[in-house]
Amino acid sequence: MISDGLADVVVLTPRRFGDERGWFCETFSAARMAEAGLGHLNWVQDNHSFSAAKGTLRGLHYQAPPHAQDKLVRCSRGAILDVAVDFRAGSPTFAKWVAVELSAANGQQLLVPKGFLHGFVTLTDDTEVQYKCTDFYAPDCDGAVRWDDPQIGIDWGLTAPPVLSAKDAAAPLLADAPRPFQWENK
Repeated sequence: MISDGLADVVVLTPRRFGDERGWFCETFSAARMAEAGLGHLNWVQDNHSFSAAKGTLRGLHYQAPPHAQDKLVRCSRGAILDVAVDFRAGSPTFAKWVAVELSAANGQQLLVPKGFLHGFVTLTDDTEVQYKCTDFYAPDCDGAVRWDDPQIGIDWGLTAPPVLSAKDAAAPLLADAPRPFQWENK
């Protein structure tokens, strides 16, 4: 299912099979990805984060070419508001964003393609997020944009200042960030 806000961002809901014991789910299947038209993505790395406090905000991050990453994000414990922002220079939706609640309860996943900023805020304490990437982490390609950039205007739903890393607190505004991605009119 394509997200309501940005055509290249996709929400996936793997099927759960339940009985009196609970449920079982394939969180990733190459066959299901191919059926969804996403079989061209080659996943090479899995990441897992834990955030102790509700209101922990991670983002907005990207990894620039030649090590740009598609990400398939899911919340395996707790809940997050997951955000993707179009970061492709020249795109008609540049700086537009979409937010999806991902939780252990709803089982949804968000595909964040290359060329998009990614970030999330935890909606519960003790939250775990897992995501697949199509390229390996490369520190020299690592980048970020401020989570509260007024040009983007994300409604994070926060009622208190978020818990941030030093890197995220010092990230540049969108206007001052490099433009490593170009939109390709397909």
